[in-house]
Amino acid sequence: MRSVTVLRSRDNPRVRRWAKLVRDSGLRRKERRAIIEGPHLLAAMLEQGLKPLCVFATADGLERNAALVVKAEVEPVVLSEGVFRAIADAESPPGIAAEIAIPDIRTRSITPCVFLEGVQDPSNVGAILRTAAAFGVGEVVLDRGCADAWSPKVLRAGMGGHFRLNLRISGDLGAEIERFKGISVCTVPRGGVPLRQADLAGRLGWIFGAEGQGVSPALQERAALRITIPTAPGTESINVAAAAAVCLYAAFSTPGAGS
Repeated sequence: MRSVTVLRSRDNPRVRRWAKLVRDSGLRRKERRAIIEGPHLLAAMLEQGLKPLCVFATADGLERNAALVVKAEVEPVVLSEGVFRAIADAESPPGIAAEIAIPDIRTRSITPCVFLEGVQDPSNVGAILRTAAAFGVGEVVLDRGCADAWSPKVLRAGMGGHFRLNLRISGDLGAEIERFKGISVCTVPRGGVPLRQADLAGRLGWIFGAEGQGVSPALQERAALRITIPTAPGTESINVAAAAAVCLYAAFSTPGAGS
């Protein structure tokens, strides 16, 4: 039986780099690399035909996920429990993780698109990505005010949706919306077309805004259609991730959607 070397030092250069990738968005952007934690994200990546650059795991995590490691086609690095915890962002480390190259933009499709403006909560960004992937969106464009799409918290909330989407960061969301070849739609708290009455056929580009202020007036002006989600009297607004889920499901369920 082949002996396995276990990395036990937090000062190991590879360990220090992985820990920095988890916590440093600047390094992720510079190197186009990220860390995914847990078997679910690794499986989601592999299902899309993508391969990790490296897999690292505790001995127990390696044993429990042996089939995934074989499918990943890379030699795993084994870490002690303490060293793995020093890298992982999750409160309950899953025992297996991987370094990945952030996927390149694939050929643009004619599927619906989502534009995110200033959505800062990682859980909201991740939930929107998960919902977008589930309801046939092909691309999500985030402005620089959004939470980093490849941060650990966004990745966890996205539940693998990242690997089914083209994800782009833009410094000029308004210009992106102008170039979009479809119907741009934004949500407004009041005064828009009620969602049930809106024509949601065709290729839509949904614009969702920051948790507090919503879509900015400048981007509202660029939208071809403004819709309002009816809510009970006295309700000021609903969470942006919930609004996105309601809207994307409504569009997905509309005959002729996305065409």
